[in-house]
Amino acid sequence: MRKSGILLPVSSIPSKYGIGTFSKQAYAFIDLLAQAGQTYWQMLPLGPTGYGDSPYQSFSTFAGNPYYIDLEELIEEGYLTKEDCDQYDFGDNAEYVDYEKIYNSRFKVLRKAFKNSKIEENDDFKAFISKNSYWLDDYALYMAVKNSFDGISWIEWDEDIKLRKESALAAYREKYAEEIAFYQFQQFLFAKQWTALKAYANKKKIQIIGDIPIYVAFDSADTWANPKLFQLDDTCTPIAVAGCPPDAFSATGQLWGNPLYRWDYHKKTEYAWWMKRIAYCYELYDVVRIDHFRGFDEYYAIPYGDPTAEFGKWEQGPGYDIFKTMKEKLGKKVVIAEDLGFLTDSVLKLVKKTGYPGMKILQFAFDSREESDYLPHNYIANSVVYTGTHDNDTVLGWYESLNKRDKAFAKRYLNIRSNKDVQWEFIRAAMSSVSDTCIIPMQDYLGLGAEARINVPSTLGTNWKWRMLPGAFDEELAERIRKMTKLYGRL
Repeated sequence: MRKSGILLPVSSIPSKYGIGTFSKQAYAFIDLLAQAGQTYWQMLPLGPTGYGDSPYQSFSTFAGNPYYIDLEELIEEGYLTKEDCDQYDFGDNAEYVDYEKIYNSRFKVLRKAFKNSKIEENDDFKAFISKNSYWLDDYALYMAVKNSFDGISWIEWDEDIKLRKESALAAYREKYAEEIAFYQFQQFLFAKQWTALKAYANKKKIQIIGDIPIYVAFDSADTWANPKLFQLDDTCTPIAVAGCPPDAFSATGQLWGNPLYRWDYHKKTEYAWWMKRIAYCYELYDVVRIDHFRGFDEYYAIPYGDPTAEFGKWEQGPGYDIFKTMKEKLGKKVVIAEDLGFLTDSVLKLVKKTGYPGMKILQFAFDSREESDYLPHNYIANSVVYTGTHDNDTVLGWYESLNKRDKAFAKRYLNIRSNKDVQWEFIRAAMSSVSDTCIIPMQDYLGLGAEARINVPSTLGTNWKWRMLPGAFDEELAERIRKMTKLYGRL
């Protein structure tokens, strides 16, 4: 069955108080998705972000980002007043998130809500803590301890708590009991609001596509609480870290710095941690996009401490075994395999064996020097086509920067006669393709240029900031999207 959807990060929703949240505007976005005849809302990972604000470097693979808690709902519930919220500066640019201002204000407001909530008496809160204790206990303690050490990475904490000595864990739990409860409170609010929003989307026949990064951050509750899952030495220092080798985009490769898995250990446990992680994803989402799928076939290991990714080497991943286990333990799940980049025969075989659809990116198609797998006439039905992803420029930004030969090729292929609304010809090519699923970033429907780009990989400081202006996605645009969706049999 042919379907389509829109990619929009939660942070980009035009909510009040500086960043997108699970607000009335998020519900309005779902209404417009339904009006536009869409099946999917795809988003980026929902985890709490740290330095650099990347949703792909989170303090926990299980926890939710407290920035997405809707403060207006907390006002309605009596946890806050409008005056409480209005006294803080959340930034005043409707088009971009000011993360520094959000960081310096959000937790103060949430702390006030926590003090007013008397949450420890709430039965739903107690049930939430009990149900999620397998990750929440470690996460809340980790955040409380991290704050007590002024935010430094756990590898620099005092030895006893860094290595999780029982006496230290007990002492910190007692000393920071209130702070731990504050972090549990944030997660309770996040889960409550997200569950309600997702239920609303599902009722409107909109499914959520979530995103699971293959790796966790080194500075995370996951790594600190489960060192045996990762390639760490006796002092918990990484032996090797993740990244990718030099290529046409980067002469020294990409040094991501995430800890690598001890796949032999995971196999012995029948991938128990992974199964918990994936099962939890399906509580949050209807469909899961697994980022960097290649890493399950082979992963690139860079010696820890190397300043670049030039001297890493390829190691064997778990291959099909982890997906076989997943199918046995969790049943048949809807997955999208992020199979981008240089793909070896063994990766292609792995994707095929899983049966998961891979990704086709239209922006990768128009290289006039060679025939590309990303040209729509080469697609197969079992695939998901995008004009671009969160790591690409917008279609207009990218098109304007194309060299003459590639632009001439794109014009010929797509029969582009004028530069007016050029993005719609790319959207049409994706929509009309044989791919079962088509996902278009919101910026492309809005006809925005490079100023609306979400992320430039391997850079810091300007990413994850773009916000959609209030009223930009309106009923007129929804109707135009609906007509094209219907025209190409995706309604």
